[in-house]
Amino acid sequence: MQAAESADLRERALRLGVTLTPGMAAQLLRLLDELAQWNRAYNLTAIIEREAMIAGHLLDSLAASGDLAGTRIADVGTGAGFPGLPLAIVHPERHFTLIDGTAKKVRFVAHAARALGLANVEAVQARAEELRPAQPFDTILARAVASLPELAALARPLSAPGTLLVAYKGQRPEAEIAALPPDWRLVGVRPVQVPGLAAERCLVTLRLS
Repeated sequence: MQAAESADLRERALRLGVTLTPGMAAQLLRLLDELAQWNRAYNLTAIIEREAMIAGHLLDSLAASGDLAGTRIADVGTGAGFPGLPLAIVHPERHFTLIDGTAKKVRFVAHAARALGLANVEAVQARAEELRPAQPFDTILARAVASLPELAALARPLSAPGTLLVAYKGQRPEAEIAALPPDWRLVGVRPVQVPGLAAERCLVTLRLS
């Protein structure tokens, strides 16, 4: 069963342009095991069915794999670690700072990083807009956090000219794009079809000028 689940995950990730080694697939599935165990006590996610977790947490997170730039990545409003933890598994050469204001979620992220041996993950309990990192991030990720204008404001203290902000959205958010502040420039809107996810999905990338 495990081997079949791993092979299926690798095949579906390939459809997103992401090549998983057997080890990466095993880590991703172990992440779901850890999440399911913690979720029974701490109610970290409303998605509890295994297939829905694979599509809605793992594959949806991996959709942005090709949109990352640089080595310092922030995941704002990471919740239980998505998209940051799956992307950290696939990109061990990059450092991921996963930020959330909810203590139990940050505790889970830190636990999962330890359990999976992810030395490239730092879990931070904070409101993103209050953080003042020693160095700006190269790419900032946001999944189901806020509107683009709000995200631009949240990300500004974490950024420097050239920083990318990659936001997971449903339909192309025309009104939000039109309301962007002038210092954030639209790089592109990329539609993605996440295998197993019926919902419409696109990735919006902005660059700070």
